[in-house]
Amino acid sequence: MSRFRLCLSIVCLASIPAALAADRITGREFATRSEVYAPHAMAATSHPLATQIALDVMQSGGSAMDAAIAANAALGLMEPTGNGIGGDLFAIVWDPQTGKLHGYNGSGRSPKSLTLAEFRRRGLTDVPPHGPLPVSVPGTVDAWFALHGKFGRKPMAENLAPAIRYAREGHPVHETIAHYWSLSVPRLSKWPGYAEQFTVVDGKGERRAPRTGETWKNPNLAGTLEQIAQGGRDAFYKGEIARTIDAYFKANDGFLSYDDLAAHQGEWVEPVSTNYRGFDVWELPPNSQGIAALQILNLLEPYDLKRYGFGSPEHVHLFVEAKKLAFADRAALYADPDFYKTPVSRLVSKAYAKQRGKAISMERAASAVEAGVIPELNQGDTIYLTVADADGMMVSLIQSNYRGMGSGMAPPGLGFIFQDRGEMFVLKEGHPNSYAPGKRPFQTIIPAFITKDGKPWMSFGVMGGAMQPQGHAQIVMNLIDFGMNLQEAGDAPRIQHDGDTEPTGQNATPEGSGEVDLESGFPYETVRALMRKGHSVRFADGPYGGYQAIRVNQHGGYIGASESRKDGQAAGY
Repeated sequence: MSRFRLCLSIVCLASIPAALAADRITGREFATRSEVYAPHAMAATSHPLATQIALDVMQSGGSAMDAAIAANAALGLMEPTGNGIGGDLFAIVWDPQTGKLHGYNGSGRSPKSLTLAEFRRRGLTDVPPHGPLPVSVPGTVDAWFALHGKFGRKPMAENLAPAIRYAREGHPVHETIAHYWSLSVPRLSKWPGYAEQFTVVDGKGERRAPRTGETWKNPNLAGTLEQIAQGGRDAFYKGEIARTIDAYFKANDGFLSYDDLAAHQGEWVEPVSTNYRGFDVWELPPNSQGIAALQILNLLEPYDLKRYGFGSPEHVHLFVEAKKLAFADRAALYADPDFYKTPVSRLVSKAYAKQRGKAISMERAASAVEAGVIPELNQGDTIYLTVADADGMMVSLIQSNYRGMGSGMAPPGLGFIFQDRGEMFVLKEGHPNSYAPGKRPFQTIIPAFITKDGKPWMSFGVMGGAMQPQGHAQIVMNLIDFGMNLQEAGDAPRIQHDGDTEPTGQNATPEGSGEVDLESGFPYETVRALMRKGHSVRFADGPYGGYQAIRVNQHGGYIGASESRKDGQAAGY
C-alpha cells in the first residue's frame, strides 16, 4: 500500500466522525439513536414498511413467525437488492412452548443435470457470478411454509396479503436500496427478463433503476405471491410457476428444471453454540458459515478485552488474528453435510480454540493469502429481520439472493430474480465444497441468537457476505466485553478483515496478511499501532454489513435496535 493511500486512510479514519457526529446528550458518541422499548412485541427489519407490516400482523393475532414471513415477503418486493423468493432462507426460532431453539436450513441444491464436466467443457475454472450457471433451487418459499406449519397462527394468504397489496399499489423506494439498485442495472440488464421487470423507463426512453422516493410497483410479483397464497408451497415448486421456470431456463442455456424444483426440501437442524463469558451464542451448522463466529469468540475468550478497551490496538489486533484462524477452517471444512462431514463439535470446542490460539502473537500480524476460488465474497447482500411476540416467541431470520440482486435471471411474468449461490462452489475435485449435482453450496447467510441460563436473551444478525460472522462476533464483544447497549453495539465502528483465506484451505504467504478495513471512528493511535504490527490498514466503501436485534427486557417486554447503515427500523407496541 502506498504512503499516500495510508495517509489518506488515516486522515479519513481520524477526521470523519468529528465532521458527521450529532451531539446526543446520552449514550456513546457513535450511537445514532436510542434503543426502542415496547411492552408486548417488537420487530426490527431493514425497511420501515416491513417493520410496520410485522407489527400489524401481530396486533391482528399473528405470531412472531407470521409477522416474520409477512415482513420477509414484503422485503422481497421493497428491497430486491438483497433478497426475494428466488433466494434461500435460514432461521432460528425460540419456541416458548418447548423452551428451546429450533433451526431451519432453507438452502437449495444445484441442478441435477449440471455437472462438473460441463463447467470444464466450457473452459471455466470458477462458477460465473451471473447468468444461468450459478443458479440453484430457491429455498425461501419452502422455508416459509415449513416454519409456518410449526409456528404460524394466521393463514398464509393473510401473511402474504400486505406484500401483494404493496406490489400492486406501489411503495416509495428508500435511499440505500435505490443506491444498490442503480449499481445492479448496468451489470444485470443483459440477462433475459431483468430489464423488463426491474427497471423504469425515463423521459428519454432509456431504462434505469428507480430513484429515491419514486413509486415502485411489481404486479408480476403480486401475481406470483397470489398463486403461492392460494396454492401453497407446491404452487411454486410443482405448479404453473415451476413450469414457467423450467421453460425459461431451457430457452436460456440454463439447467434448473421442473424436476429440481419438485424435489426440493429444506430441513430442520439443531443450532450449535459456544459459551462466551456466561452467555450461550447460537448459530446454525454448515453448509452455512455460522460456526466461524463461534470459533472467533472461543479464540478471543482468554483475553481481557474489557481491560484493553473498545478501539484499542489490542482489541482490533486480537479480533483480526482470531478471524484469520477461524476463516482458515471455514475455507477448508465448511460444506454441505450430505457430501462432507464437517467436524462441528471439534471446531467449536474450547480445547480446539486453546490449541489454535497458540498461533496468535500479540506483537505481529500473521501472514495469509487470498485463494481466490470464491471471488469477491464480500459482495453478497442480504436482508436480516427479527421479530418477537407477546407470547415470548422470537424469530431470527436471514434471507438473500447473494450478490445483491442475484444472477440477473428473471423468468417472464414472475417478478423475481434467481439467486447465484452456485458461485460459491469450487470447480475442482476433492474439495469439500466441490461442485456436484444436487448439492448445496457453501452459504454466507447466518441468523444468530443468544441465551442466558437457558432463557432467551437476544435475537440478532448482521448482513453482508463474509462480514457476517465477523459482525456477529463484534456485536457479542460490544455487548458483553465493552458494556454497550443494543443500539450502540450495532452503531459502533466495525472491523472487517479481508483477503486471507477463502474456501480452498490455502495458507497465506509471508508477503501479505490481508487487509484490515476500519470504519470511521477508530483513533489514529490504533491505526499506527496496527501498521507497526504488520497489518495493512485501509478505508473501505461500505462493506460493514447491516444489523438488527431484539433483546428481552429484564423488566418486561423487549428492546429493539436497527442501525443507520441501512434503511431499517425497530419498532414495537
